[in-house]
Amino acid sequence: MKFKLFTFSILVAMGIPAHADDLAIAAKLEALGGKIGQKNGVVTEVSFRNSKELGADEFQIISELSGLRKLTVYGHAAGLNDETVGLLSKLKSLESLSVDGAQLSDAGLEKIADVKSLQSVSFFHLSFRKEGFTGSGFSTWKTLPTLKKLTVAGMSMGDDGFAAISEIKTLTDFRTWHTYRTDASHAMLAKLPNLTSLKLGQRLPGSERPQCLTDASLKTIATMTALTSLEIGESRFSFNALKQLKALPELKKLKIVLTKIELGDIESLKTELPNVEVIFEPLTDEQRKRLEGYLK
Repeated sequence: MKFKLFTFSILVAMGIPAHADDLAIAAKLEALGGKIGQKNGVVTEVSFRNSKELGADEFQIISELSGLRKLTVYGHAAGLNDETVGLLSKLKSLESLSVDGAQLSDAGLEKIADVKSLQSVSFFHLSFRKEGFTGSGFSTWKTLPTLKKLTVAGMSMGDDGFAAISEIKTLTDFRTWHTYRTDASHAMLAKLPNLTSLKLGQRLPGSERPQCLTDASLKTIATMTALTSLEIGESRFSFNALKQLKALPELKKLKIVLTKIELGDIESLKTELPNVEVIFEPLTDEQRKRLEGYLK
């Protein structure tokens, strides 16, 4: 469900009633650059494009928004850390959490499992190069009863984190790129029985680690038989490897991005997958240069 974003001063002018506590909190958050969404005068959505000013006090007042359903804190949300993350457990209606730059240990990550209403979580640059962080804290998320969507991207997290994610059996949609994972992580993701949508990109460029998404990876991906949508990219794929995807009986959409592949192979792939929408755009010169950086 989408909610319109308004300032609460506009809501008052429109004659829309606002909960007194929510009104005061909204004014404070708007003063820091936040955008507020409401429904029937109750704050249901808070969004920040720049979260550098959010600290313990700000996360405390956010946690008092009892009707909050969607929280987005992009732009260096380092204020979400082990000391403040426990405040999220007060948000009994929170369904969607999107965060860039949080600084959590694995113990801090485990605390998010207390937010039982979560349905969708996106983490970008979580605990990047934080000493001791492995992502193993995701293992507690298997207790989240309604979590369906998870994105992890731009993170110095290896296969330990993906092994933990493989325990979240409720997931139907998973997206990842620019981590420290290896090709072995695909076998871990294949353990997710309800996964229908999957997006996979290359490991962090310049990490001196082997590529995590190659022709060899497609053999394992082709065993994820519940998939209806697959996006893969930042790699080189051959036609012979790609045609293994015809083993996916439910696949309806295949998107190949930022990938070096012959156009003739794409046309042949469409023939091999007649019931699948195959989406591919040839690389621009700028994209080709960027891809070379990913594949080094």
